[in-house]
Amino acid sequence: MLKSELLEIIANGENSGVEFKRDDLRPEQLAKEIVALANFQGGKLLLGVEDDGSISGIQRDGLETWVMDTVFGRYVHPMILPFYEEVEFDDGKRVAVISFTQGTAKPYVLRKDNREDIYVRVGSTSRLATREQQARLFESGGMLHSEVLPVSGSRLEDLDQSRLSDYLLNVIGDLTPPQSGEEWEQRLKGLGLMVGRPDGDPAVCTVAGLVLFGRSPRRSLRHAGVRWMSFAGTEKAYQAQDDTVLDGPLIALWEVRPGEGRTLVEDGLVERLSDRMRPFISEDSSEVNEGLRRDPHYRYPLDAVREAILNAFVHRDWTRSTEVEVVNYADRLEVISPGTLQNSMTVEKMLAGQRSARNPIIVEIMRDYGYVDARGMGVRRKIIPLTRLFSGKEADFDLTDDHLRVVIPARPAL
Repeated sequence: MLKSELLEIIANGENSGVEFKRDDLRPEQLAKEIVALANFQGGKLLLGVEDDGSISGIQRDGLETWVMDTVFGRYVHPMILPFYEEVEFDDGKRVAVISFTQGTAKPYVLRKDNREDIYVRVGSTSRLATREQQARLFESGGMLHSEVLPVSGSRLEDLDQSRLSDYLLNVIGDLTPPQSGEEWEQRLKGLGLMVGRPDGDPAVCTVAGLVLFGRSPRRSLRHAGVRWMSFAGTEKAYQAQDDTVLDGPLIALWEVRPGEGRTLVEDGLVERLSDRMRPFISEDSSEVNEGLRRDPHYRYPLDAVREAILNAFVHRDWTRSTEVEVVNYADRLEVISPGTLQNSMTVEKMLAGQRSARNPIIVEIMRDYGYVDARGMGVRRKIIPLTRLFSGKEADFDLTDDHLRVVIPARPAL
């Protein structure tokens, strides 16, 4: 690193990815900062720099060995391999720069006195993670799938048996459906849709089971479903054109009927949302077709909208207690999925076509029904090109620690 680059970093001060420290601190103090940064987006630790940005320089002999072997080797877990370098200034003072990227084996912990403490970065400070933050870190590291968490108060009767029977018999090929409640529970536990309880009480539904096949998931899981809103202007206003929360299973009900084949009998949540949205995202043509009807003109590419909504449903973070939100404005449609991207995924990786399922059970069952593309390339192959072709504008992807917002611009008025 050049001196000029380092001076610029120091001049900008501490932030979510930069921490200043003297080098006379205890190893666990330095490990705390490393763990917090690794659990966020990685960053740089500058040793030999005071909190106010003044350069005091390195004082400890054998600093690199101490950092690599003692701090990283004994106190930080799992292992992180940082890049260590020292920059010397004209007055002879040296600053150590320790750089590392966002960790992929989250959560990283500080091991000390037979304890493992998890720290997170909040602004320019490092703090102990809350229970909710810990859950998100475990999930992002692939150690927890929140879709298989038990939903307290739920039971077998909360699931739609007709939908389940269709799935077992006509989708995955069971020869006969379960014949008793005990058999149903056993079969659904094997699929990850229910989970047993160690106290011997009846099994309860998992998040996946309830959102896929639950009659009314929001009765037990308040952040299931979707909130739909439409506004006449370009911002949220007190008076909405439409504002509702829709509840119901993601999976539609199908039946195999003689002479008709597989027939849609009852909509799922995706279809219900589409029907609710349609009057607000379309307008009748000024021309009459051959059937003396006016064909609707849609303000957005429907395949791109469907893809964005499905992605929000199947990839959302169930440790967040908010619904998926779909909002229509005069100039755009926004689809908001709770939670940041999973497993160190970034918007750039997503746009490039990388795939990483947060909720594999939900994804696979939605794929079984044809809701989700088998290739998992909907963003790259649908949302981006269809939006560009339809409106002449680019879809926007806004990622925060709390949500992923997909913005689809409206087509110019005809």
